Amino acid sequence: MAYKNLEEFIDILEKEGELLRIKTFVNPILEIAEITDRISKTKDGGKALLFENNGTEFPLLINAFGSEKRMNLALKVTDLDDIGKELEAMFKNLSSPKNNFFDKLKLIPELGKMSSYMPKSVSGRGKSQEIIETEPDLNKFPVLQCWPHDGGKFITLPMVITKDPKTGIRNVGMYRMQIFDKDLTGMHWHKHKVGARHFNEYKELGKKMPIAVAIGGDPAYTYAATAPLPDNVDEFMLAGFLRKKSVKLVKAITQDIEVPDDADIIIEGYVDSQEDFILEGPFGDHTGFYSLADYYPKFHVTCITHRKRAVYPTTIVGIPPQEDAYIGKATERIFLTPIKLTMLPELKDMNLPFYGVAHNLTIVSIKKDFAGHALKVMNSLWGAGQMMFNKNLIIVDENVNVHDYKQVANAFLNNVDVNRDLHFSLGPMDILDHSAPKYSYGSKMCIDATVKFEEEIYNSNKSEFNENIDISEIKRQFTDIQDISASFLNNKSAILFISVNKSAKNYIKTISENLINSKLVEGVKFIAFFDKEVDISDNASAVWLLTNNIDPKRDCKIIENNNSYTSVFDACKKSFETDNFERDWPNIIIADNQTIKLVDEKWESLNIGEFIKSPSLYYKALVSEKGAIAIKFTEIS
Repeated sequence: MAYKNLEEFIDILEKEGELLRIKTFVNPILEIAEITDRISKTKDGGKALLFENNGTEFPLLINAFGSEKRMNLALKVTDLDDIGKELEAMFKNLSSPKNNFFDKLKLIPELGKMSSYMPKSVSGRGKSQEIIETEPDLNKFPVLQCWPHDGGKFITLPMVITKDPKTGIRNVGMYRMQIFDKDLTGMHWHKHKVGARHFNEYKELGKKMPIAVAIGGDPAYTYAATAPLPDNVDEFMLAGFLRKKSVKLVKAITQDIEVPDDADIIIEGYVDSQEDFILEGPFGDHTGFYSLADYYPKFHVTCITHRKRAVYPTTIVGIPPQEDAYIGKATERIFLTPIKLTMLPELKDMNLPFYGVAHNLTIVSIKKDFAGHALKVMNSLWGAGQMMFNKNLIIVDENVNVHDYKQVANAFLNNVDVNRDLHFSLGPMDILDHSAPKYSYGSKMCIDATVKFEEEIYNSNKSEFNENIDISEIKRQFTDIQDISASFLNNKSAILFISVNKSAKNYIKTISENLINSKLVEGVKFIAFFDKEVDISDNASAVWLLTNNIDPKRDCKIIENNNSYTSVFDACKKSFETDNFERDWPNIIIADNQTIKLVDEKWESLNIGEFIKSPSLYYKALVSEKGAIAIKFTEIS
């Protein structure tokens, strides 16, 4: 089932009608990203793109994982759930009671299969070492600058191979790499990642850290590098399981580390643990906002090797949906089974919505057996690996389809007592969470939308849904309200999105209290306030901004009126002037006018179908300043 190389995967994509070859010259600086953004936001993720004329000898592949079909093709399955079913069958076979000797004999083939998935070291040179360059120059590759305010060019699909200096255990992570010189990049590993932990161990030992970066090869390698595996579990073992064939590893040329025999490109080098860090970024990130510049280790390149017919695979991230959304969907389906088998057998299904950008929103269904069961699941998930970064968690009963948002909304409206069923906690946040009051530390919220047992029922919210919210009267009485949308999943007006011109401290608190006291929104359970430029009738974009822009505990207020409770969320941008927010607030990511114009003019020559308008034009009104920073923190004395 394994792919021999990336070229074979490209051939399959083409045979399946999932690839567009572009022979017209397209510049890797901004232009390729703009074309890809247009394609990736079309129905079902558009097509994979192979840019064959990019100013280098290496064809550039992008959006290769950017649809459910292509993700299935990458992992050679008909349905991503099949991988989970295989894991479950294997687990049950190995863990079930064995009554006699013959039952135990039946385990031998299963154990043999598992052994065949383990990575294997082989001698000699690998196919990834057909060309060896000991005077490396990263500029030979078509490395992208994706967005106008990026700090430079970034390698975006690197499999960064490190090893623990004490145990020798390998890790393969995916950390973006900004190019600073022909043989120097940054190494952007977040402090919660295994690569960062390995670095700290080398620092304690006072040693240089050998690193190899693999690019391309079997797409299972790339996926495995993104997977949220437990610490000290080799990602190449997961890749072996996915491709049903072990990953062959060969010794690197200049570093004491092993690399895949059949990758397209290998970049060897080291990080000097005693060296000062380098200012890296900004970078248009997968949240749809820029991650701002910060200091990270320098990666010194000592050697580059590659196949003779190497392809350079890459990706862009930004306002969803993008290619990474489908990689995240694979993780959702594959890792649901291990969570059920090892930690939460009551877990029935999980959904990481595209507009929740992986860590901002998770919806799960459970088989509920006792009072407080949802909270047990909440605490378990927030303590499980990368689920510790989850910011907003919604829990529903097993009969609710977590992928049907109308069903989820109905569960929320029918089962949630606003005063009792919103639960808040503090903990580590993703480094990219810009709304937390402190860097990588903030609050989380769980909404228990399960049907309640008798012990969980209180009489704190007696009001019924009001199906006749008079929007025109609200706007007449509250003239600073820009717009109101009660269209969210046709929810009988129990959820309102409101856009306002937030211009003063305590503005959201004041207007929400006045609005609720006016009784014009009686029966509404949930109100979210947005900046005036937001199109609140676009539910997907509103949810994306809502989940990005709130720190739940700080930005949610439960307001009572006549024994009826409404939850109010401030999904507006934050600043020191209006919110005492003491961090810089990043801009959302859009292309610049010049790039949009260039791609418009070039579109017909690309031969990739009908003209597609730039998605950036839709979001242009949300960009308040020029640059990666929308609101700079400036304390007023």
